Amino acid sequence: MSLDSSDIDKIAHLARLAIAPEQRARYATDLSNILDLVAQMDAVDTSGVEPMAHPLHMAQRLRPDVPTELNQRERFQSIAPLTEGGLYLVPKVID
Repeated sequence: MSLDSSDIDKIAHLARLAIAPEQRARYATDLSNILDLVAQMDAVDTSGVEPMAHPLHMAQRLRPDVPTELNQRERFQSIAPLTEGGLYLVPKVID
């Protein structure tokens, strides 16, 4: 896929980036190369490949899921400025 300067301008606008006019050609080339690589990877037949969660076949060592500290909720809420029904009340910051 080949990108031109207008494509770079649109991408820069969407990403809220300021790209100098003399750098547009370089960005167009670099992004075109990246998109070509993605197209090449997309063309590979992966129907027989099992999806992996991690590239190494390792088992995660997990510790037992048991509490290691005492429940101090009442103590912490007693020193909080505002609580209600076991929840911390905070000022509204988004309208």
